[in-house]
Amino acid sequence: MSENAADELAAETAPRQDPASLGDGKLPVSDQAQVKREAVRLIKQHRAALLKVVGLFVLAAVAGLAGPALLRVLIDDISAGTTLEHVMLFGFLLIGFVLLQAVLQRFAVASSMIQGEKVFAQLREEFMEEVTSLPLSTVEKAGTGDLVSRTTNDVEAVSFAVRFAVPQILVSAVTLLLTLGAALLISPIVAVALLAGVPLLVPATRWYLNRSTAGYAAEREAYAVMNGAISESIEGARTVDALSLGAQRRKKIDAGLAGGFRAERYTLWLRSWLFPITEFAFWLPVAVVLVWGGWLASQGIVTAGVVAAVALYAVQLVDPVNTLIMWLDELQVGAASLARITGIKEVPADRSATDAEPVDQDIVIRNARYAYRPGHDVLHGIDLVLRRGERLAVVGPSGAGKSTLGRLIAGIHPPSAGSVMVGGVPLVDRPLDELRREVALVTQEHHVFVGSVVDNVRLGRDEATVDEVEKALADVGALDWAANLPEGLETEVGSGAYALTPAQAQEIALARLVLADPHTLVLDEATSLIDPQAARDLEQSLNAVLAGRTVVAIAHRLHTAHDADRVAVVEGGRITELGSHEELLALGGSYASLWDSWRTE
Repeated sequence: MSENAADELAAETAPRQDPASLGDGKLPVSDQAQVKREAVRLIKQHRAALLKVVGLFVLAAVAGLAGPALLRVLIDDISAGTTLEHVMLFGFLLIGFVLLQAVLQRFAVASSMIQGEKVFAQLREEFMEEVTSLPLSTVEKAGTGDLVSRTTNDVEAVSFAVRFAVPQILVSAVTLLLTLGAALLISPIVAVALLAGVPLLVPATRWYLNRSTAGYAAEREAYAVMNGAISESIEGARTVDALSLGAQRRKKIDAGLAGGFRAERYTLWLRSWLFPITEFAFWLPVAVVLVWGGWLASQGIVTAGVVAAVALYAVQLVDPVNTLIMWLDELQVGAASLARITGIKEVPADRSATDAEPVDQDIVIRNARYAYRPGHDVLHGIDLVLRRGERLAVVGPSGAGKSTLGRLIAGIHPPSAGSVMVGGVPLVDRPLDELRREVALVTQEHHVFVGSVVDNVRLGRDEATVDEVEKALADVGALDWAANLPEGLETEVGSGAYALTPAQAQEIALARLVLADPHTLVLDEATSLIDPQAARDLEQSLNAVLAGRTVVAIAHRLHTAHDADRVAVVEGGRITELGSHEELLALGGSYASLWDSWRTE
């Protein structure tokens, strides 16, 4: 390929953006300096174990260097004349060093793999701790694709690098240095030929590294876009089908695949230049050593045994240098993924907790506004007072802002303007762990975690007893079917285990809520997946269980509004009507129209 053609291909396939500076609500990506600091931190934490691994590899490499050195002596002895016993002795020594190297290599690899698993386990636990601590507002803005990609593809890439790339690079680096040192000890004048490939290897590697970091970062970002497009289409399959959005979703998926293809093509193009050049650079020293050493031997400057030993060291250099380059490529992938994983730590908090304690459990909203995008308010000056123990139903057309209001009341989103306070303290000023115990949100979106039914319900309160779990299940009408599962409440559910129906999964979510026992609950169509009559029975049961607690029910089934103390009608991001069921019917406004249309369906 000509230089012009290579430049054209580079321009065509180069990444379109710098992932380190992505905006628009996307999760941050750490820069190289932060990645290096993270690597140094891990090395310091595991210094003793790492020194043990390196020590074993050094011993294995030293044992491997004995062969050419012994062969040099044997060749010179044979040239000068020796006995069969002498040759056999050297043969047994060579076999012994080969076996010693194999044993040491085995323990070195085992130690490196075990240590790699420990480091990976630490990284995974730290990552999951950071992910589960992310502000929910940030997660919603970032979308699922990026986070899922970091949790799956990026964690797997870092795992592969930690368990395989790092040990292989250590082995190669140690072997390379010791082999060069051994060749120089035997004959510096012959060993100088081992540097013949450096003028090719160094610039080619630098050229590659200068481009590959951005290339692999763009590749990781492309995977996130693809994951997002595919997962969103699958999760919203019913909506896609109902609104005939199939063509639009396929177009988005195709665009994601095209972006992934461009990113993969760019990194492949980089490798297509690196590997042929480095392959030539690996074997060039072998030829140069033989030519240069042969001439020196013909002049009587060195012996044939010296040339043979250095030539064997040159051959031994091929594998570690080749391995070093190959695994350096995987390390680049791992570094790009590590930058995305550590970027989670750079997500700024969406609130600053204070020590202020609420004087009561009343929630007061004053002139609250909220915008997902600056300048595009979804809520416009909401004023609302929720007294302890009150049941408020929130109704209105789709897209009116009901769910956004629910998230403000639950403290998930801080208001863009105005205030949302509990007992005189802004909700977003409460420590997050305390806020989650005090105010809880349950939506129609539900998740069943891998584990038993008991474990799933206990997510509401870790220390709950089995009796308390059973009572929570009974309160939501789920105990009968849960007890009749193959292994009762110990039945494994979730991905790959016993599959619960959407209605059962929603009841599990409600049982968690009962067990958590917050003073304020926001139910965002939390019974929408349950049969209407069963939902009616469940809500009546919950009314008894949740007596004395503040309940905000965002509902599309208006019998919920009928049973509430007050009803808030949300239209266009504003509360247009507020009062009891009877008061709003007498008013003859929007709620009365909704009630009439719902009753006649």
